[in-house]
Formats: sequence, structure tokens, C-alpha cells
Amino acid sequence: MSRITRREFGKVVGAGGASAIAISGLPAFAIAQRTPKVVIVGGGAGGATVAHYVRKDAPNIDVTLIEANSTYSSSFFSNLYIGGIRSLESLDHGYARLRNHRIKVVHDRATDVDAVGKTVRTLSGTNFSYDRLVLSPGIDIKYDSVPGYSREAAALFPHAYNTDRAQKQLLKRQLEAMPDGGVVLMVMPNNPFRCPPGPYERACMIAHYLKTRKPRSKLVILDPKKAFSKQPVFTEAFDKYYKDIIELNLSTEIDDFTVVRLDGKAREAETKAGRKVRFDVANIIPQQRAGEIAVRAGCAEKDWCPINAENFSSKNVKDVYVLGDASIAAEMPKSAFSANSQAKAVAEDILAELAGKERFPARYHNTCWSLLAPDDAVKIGATYAPKDGKLDPSGSFVSQKGEDAGLRKQNYAESIGWYANIIADMFPATPSRVSKG
Repeated sequence: MSRITRREFGKVVGAGGASAIAISGLPAFAIAQRTPKVVIVGGGAGGATVAHYVRKDAPNIDVTLIEANSTYSSSFFSNLYIGGIRSLESLDHGYARLRNHRIKVVHDRATDVDAVGKTVRTLSGTNFSYDRLVLSPGIDIKYDSVPGYSREAAALFPHAYNTDRAQKQLLKRQLEAMPDGGVVLMVMPNNPFRCPPGPYERACMIAHYLKTRKPRSKLVILDPKKAFSKQPVFTEAFDKYYKDIIELNLSTEIDDFTVVRLDGKAREAETKAGRKVRFDVANIIPQQRAGEIAVRAGCAEKDWCPINAENFSSKNVKDVYVLGDASIAAEMPKSAFSANSQAKAVAEDILAELAGKERFPARYHNTCWSLLAPDDAVKIGATYAPKDGKLDPSGSFVSQKGEDAGLRKQNYAESIGWYANIIADMFPATPSRVSKG
């Protein structure tokens, strides 16, 4: 076969487009679009990780990350800040490292998706075209799921359950300002919600703060559920460390502790069972749903987004992936570890589609650590693999009551190491350049 000249090559592509590819023998996508475009919405544990891995393994792909906040303030480990064990600044991470990898980081809010025209529109009015779109928007709060609560009320009674730095800071400052002997109210969400053990770790951390700084105070928990993740080890910790501080009210067939009225002016909550609780500080954690952009993209069914288990592509919208908290991952919990694991599978699928990389069977992992008290951490986790259209768990493990203190301390050290590793996956250091000669 004779060699084709550059000019002849241009004529073939221009005249025949994708239909001429068979003549040239080159992959269709390499000709039809020389620079594939990947747009990622959400710069958290899922989105930032996808950006890193796609860019690392295919520098020719144009990667744009759209994230409203200029600083990522991690939700994971934020309970430790509330408990006085970790600083707020230690949770903050910038996006400079991703830019150093030549990822286009746009600090704007994605407001709409045109799935037909394959564009994402932002609040500033800019349109970003894509060949593959990754949505990792986290959660939105369903404020009205707690009667009397609202977006405005959250400025007085914070949920502190997303990456909003101000919400975490507000809750901590309210605890600091509360007089010793005050009452803190926690209103728990019903299933499903992000990070199933998260609210109960927070209860431990709030109780730890009260125990060490305001020992005459009390934490009252109103929970619409009958049971919760890692319950045996949490209730053991409540009795062991915070017996005179935490009052846990789990719902039963007789007593339903779902909050039916929140009176911000009177600082009082009333449950379906008729229990009334007066409080000084309230941490209200309402129901949640997928971030709004996933809904506007057409990926959601009711509150969450169904996905194909083998690659986390949307079941509803072509060439779109939904990962992390916004997705319906069945047995796999909504956690940062899950999002990070899913992100690597998404990146691998994109690389196979757009860069001709090898595709491997997906396998996902999750571990959730929870700090009960200083140096006393518990964990739960499993491995997940696609099976019959769902995620099939295997190798499950969970901490047990009565474990050795050394093991619990080791769990905590392990969680600290994980935090450093996931941040490095999200915001990788710039590779050092090797000099020649």
C-alpha cells in the first residue's frame, strides 16, 4: 500500500470524515476529533481523582474540571475538627496541583447540561463541550424533609454535612459559645444518606468536645431509624465514654422519633411520638439527594442516579458518568473512599473509550473509619464487583465490641494514612522533571 501524503490525508478526512477511516486504517475517534474532551463537574473525592487519572494516562485528552469552590474543604475528617482534634485548615486543599498537571480548573457553578449537544453550561454563561461528561456533584440537602427547617434556618442551625466550610465553622463556634450545661440537639436523617456512620461519629466528637470542655452539657439524638451503621460499637462507645452526656432516641414500633416540628424561635423540636426537646445548639441533618446538576442532566430517578455497575455510566444519559454520593450504588455506601474507588474505574473506562487503553473488569473498594474517642477508631468495609447488573459485595468486615485498645489505635493511624493517600490521589504532586545529559 502506497504512503499517503499529509495533504492527501487532510483531503480524505475533510471529504469523508468518519466514513474515510476504514481507508486510512486509523481509529475513528483519532480522526474525527484529534483532541477528545472530558468535562468533570465536581472537584471532590470522585471528580478530582478522575481528572488526575485521565490526564496522567492520556496527556492528549483535554480535561476540564468545573468546581464552584476555590478551596476544597473535605467533609471526611470534619467531625474531628468539630470534636477539637483536628484544625479546620487541615481539611482545606487548593486546586493548584491539578492545574500543574495541565488540567483546566474552572471555578464556576455548572447549571445545566445539554445531553444532545454535549455541552455543560455554567452560571457565568460559559458553555463547555464534551465527548465524555463525569458528574460527581455530591449531595444536595432536602431542607423541607424536616418541618420548620430551611436553607435560611441552616444559617442558625447548621447541617454541616457537605463541603461548605462555613457550615462546619458555624457548628463549631456555636458549641464553643454555648454555656456549660447547655443542650445540643442532633436530628438524624433517614436512609439513604451520605456516609452512613458519619452522623454517629459526629455524635461521639460533639460528646468528646462537651466532655472535655463543657462537662455539664448534654447531647440529645433524635433518630427516625430503628438501627444504623456500626451500631454495636457506637452504642458501646456512648456507654463507655459519654454515658452521662449522650441520650440516644432510636425509633421503635411504639415511639417514632422523626421530627415533625422544628421551632427555631422557641428552640424546640417535637417528634412524631410527642417528645419535645428544648435546645441551645442544633445540628440538623435532613434527607439528601443527588446534586442538582445531575438532576438537570436527566440522570436522576427520584433522589438518586442509577448507574451501570461495570463503569458507573449513567443508565439514563449516554456518554455521562455519575459517581460518588449522587449515584445509586446499592450496597456500596456513599463515602469518600467509595467515590475515589469508583473514580478510578470511570477514568479507566474513559481511557479505553477515548485513548484506546486496555479495559479491565471493574472492582471497587470501600472502608469507613469512625473515631469514637482519641485513639479509638472503628471501621467497616467490603470489596464490590459487578454481578447481574448490580454491585456484589465480598470480603466484608466490621469492627466488633470489646476489641483491644491497640487495634483501635492502629485503626486510627490507618485512617490518618488513608486521608493523606486520598488527598494525594485527588491533588497529586507535580512530577519532577528528569534532566537530560
